[in-house]
Amino acid sequence: MVLALAAAALAVFFVGPLVGLLERTPWRELPALLGEPEVRTALRLSLVCSLSATALSIVFGVPLAWLLGRTRFTGQSVVRALVLLPMVLPPVVGGVALLLAFGRRGLIGQWLDQWFGVRLPFTTAGVILAETFVAMPFLVITVEAALRSLDPRFEEAGATLGAGRWTVFRRVTLPMIGPSLAAGAALTWARALGEFGATITFAGNFEGRTQTVPLAVFLALETDPAAAIALSLVLLAVSVTVLAVVGTRVLAGRRVDAVPVAS
Repeated sequence: MVLALAAAALAVFFVGPLVGLLERTPWRELPALLGEPEVRTALRLSLVCSLSATALSIVFGVPLAWLLGRTRFTGQSVVRALVLLPMVLPPVVGGVALLLAFGRRGLIGQWLDQWFGVRLPFTTAGVILAETFVAMPFLVITVEAALRSLDPRFEEAGATLGAGRWTVFRRVTLPMIGPSLAAGAALTWARALGEFGATITFAGNFEGRTQTVPLAVFLALETDPAAAIALSLVLLAVSVTVLAVVGTRVLAGRRVDAVPVAS
C-alpha cells in the first residue's frame, strides 16, 4: 500500500505536469521561438542577472555561513532565522519589503537617491538585488552545513605548520568545502534564474530592462502560449541539470569526507 501511494504521488504530482509540458511543446517550432528577439533578450537578461546574483551571494553569503557555522554569539539563532527567512517568505512579500526598504521613499532607498542618485526599483540592478535576496539563503545554508561537518583537525594541522588564518582558509578549508560551495552556488543560480514574485513586485516587467524569463513566460501565456511553453522548457532543462550536478557534487564531497586520514 505504501509503495502504491508513493507511486501514485510520483505519477500525479511530479511526472504528470512534466509530461504535460513536454507533450504540448512545439518541437518543430522550438528553434524559431527561442530565436525571437524578445525571447533572446529575456534569456540574456536572465543569464546576466542570475549570474550577478550568484556572485553577490558568494561574496556576502560565505562570510555569513562562516559566522553561523564557526562562531558562537548571543542571538545567533535570530541571525540565522533572518538570513534564512527569504526561503519561506512569499516572494511577493519579499518584493514589497524590498520596495519599502530600497524604494525612492524607502528606509534606505531615500538616502541612496539623495546622496548618490541611485534608484534601484524598476531597474536591472533592482532585478539583481531581488534575486540575491531570495537566492542567497540557499548558499548560506549549504556552506554552513559543510563548515559544521568539516573536521577542524585539518585546519589545526595547517596552523601548526605556520600557516596564517587566511592561508588555512584558502589552502585547507576552501578546497574541502568546495563541493558544497559549488552545490550551493548552483542552487543559488537556479533559484535566481527562476525568481518571479519579488522581481515583478520590486523591479517590474519592462522588456529589455527587467523582464527575465519567468516574467516573459507569465506575459506570453496570454499572447503567445507557444513561446511560453518554449521558455518553460528552457527553465525545466536548467533545473534538471542543476539538480543532477548538485547531487553529483554532494556525493563527491561525502566520498572525500569519508576517506580516513592516516595518523
